[in-house]
Amino acid sequence: MAPPEKKKSNPRNYDLGNGIVRFSRTKVFHKKALYKFVGKKVAAQKKPAKPRVIEKPVGGEKNGGKRYVLVTKRRAVYPTQDKIKKRPAKQLFKNHKRNLRTSITPGTVLILLAGSHKGKRVVFLKQLNSGLLLVTGPFGINACPLRRISQRYVIGTQTKVDVSGVKLPEQINDEYFKRQRQKRAKKEEGDIFQKKKEGYKVSDTRKADQKVVDKQVLEAIRKHPDRKVLLAYLSAMFGLRSSQFPHRMQF
Repeated sequence: MAPPEKKKSNPRNYDLGNGIVRFSRTKVFHKKALYKFVGKKVAAQKKPAKPRVIEKPVGGEKNGGKRYVLVTKRRAVYPTQDKIKKRPAKQLFKNHKRNLRTSITPGTVLILLAGSHKGKRVVFLKQLNSGLLLVTGPFGINACPLRRISQRYVIGTQTKVDVSGVKLPEQINDEYFKRQRQKRAKKEEGDIFQKKKEGYKVSDTRKADQKVVDKQVLEAIRKHPDRKVLLAYLSAMFGLRSSQFPHRMQF
């Protein structure tokens, strides 16, 4: 007879969707009664130490009658050089494999959850080499420019725009978005007042590239069958009211 199949038990704390679990860390802490073990220490049991030497009797009148011998004898020969240890190859971050959620494809409308533009709906263009997402508002609709964001801080919606005809400038990559930090000038004699830091200013190339990309994305939005609703959808801010839970919603 075949052995009876074991019943698979479902975990109590399971994923509700979008990375949200049923119970929080605090709830699990109380459910498992982990507070009963906080601060409790078990006394370490000391193992009996093994003797390093043993006493052996020695025959003969002039040999002393006994001798102390090491339990583990020392090696007779020692290498003149240490062996070269094989070290594992470093897995650099730039060599890591970049994965993307299946719900995020080029043209998907995303909801930003972090940063200065949180709550805005943007259009996803492509994934950069660093794994960050390249998105745009467009700027003319909701004032969100071309920017990078991690996929952890976005919600993918079912709304899509056909961006297959959008051609991005070749210079738009991870280096394109890095800010150039200027070194502080050394104080000279006679400089009493500290110079004010200059704020960030958008370069002319960023402005020109923004116009080129936004023009193509707006043309793709106008070709959408529900373009009026889509324009209003992109311009509206996302927010939650009482008794509204994101893990129970369909976007």
